[in-house]
Amino acid sequence: MPELPEVETTLRGIRPHLIDQSVKAVVVRQRQLRVPVSRGLKSKLKDQVVRDIERRAKYLLFHFDCGTLAIHLGMSGSLRVTSASAPIDKHDHVDLLFNNGAQLRFRDPRRFGLVVWLGKRPLTSRWLAHLGPEPLSDNFNGDYLYSRAANRRGAVKNFIMDGRIVVGVGNIYASEALHHAHIHPARGAGRISRHRYDDLCVAIKGVLARAIDAGGTTLRDYVSADGVPGFFEQQLAVYGREGSPCGLCSAPIRRRVIGQRSSFFCSQCQR
Repeated sequence: MPELPEVETTLRGIRPHLIDQSVKAVVVRQRQLRVPVSRGLKSKLKDQVVRDIERRAKYLLFHFDCGTLAIHLGMSGSLRVTSASAPIDKHDHVDLLFNNGAQLRFRDPRRFGLVVWLGKRPLTSRWLAHLGPEPLSDNFNGDYLYSRAANRRGAVKNFIMDGRIVVGVGNIYASEALHHAHIHPARGAGRISRHRYDDLCVAIKGVLARAIDAGGTTLRDYVSADGVPGFFEQQLAVYGREGSPCGLCSAPIRRRVIGQRSSFFCSQCQR
């Protein structure tokens, strides 16, 4: 599944091609995604200019004067800027064609993605209203995590993967950040000190920033906006490395299912 770094990489790839460009046409080949593609996009977006594109959690928000279109990549989706003459694949479900000749193509083999119209108040929509802070923002810090963790008995890994607490910390990056902060993924969220939450916050920010700089993580179907796979997978310290030596202490990396997700950790370094 594309995670926050992959979505941010996609944003940076498509944004320069589409800002201040007007929509010439919208082509919807398959409406049945996680929820049906919003109706009326062809008439809503005709001749509308892209004023800005931003990321909120793993949603890409396309802002027009008439409102905002949100796209979520789901489990296997990708967005690419192509020419209008690019061959059509059976999984190419939605195209936005622009007056400058660019074409934004949404491809989603598993059809868990979203293409939904949010209107003029996107942050109050049911898709975005409940979300926690962005992990790379200033208001995501150790104080915030410590206060939200009070009296919570569940595993800290599940806690930081909860989008109501903080957005965009997926399974891969949660495992990596907890290793960097020397915190065991199964430790109760309410049993972690304020100081250690400082360390965890720094680790989350660092892991995500490095993944963005590296272009994301190549796992399963993910490719970036220009079709080039990310390569942060080469830098992973624990995820997917069961049995390999820990880079800090040489103890074998272990795997454990926490919250129905595979978690990778070092039992010596992480407490």
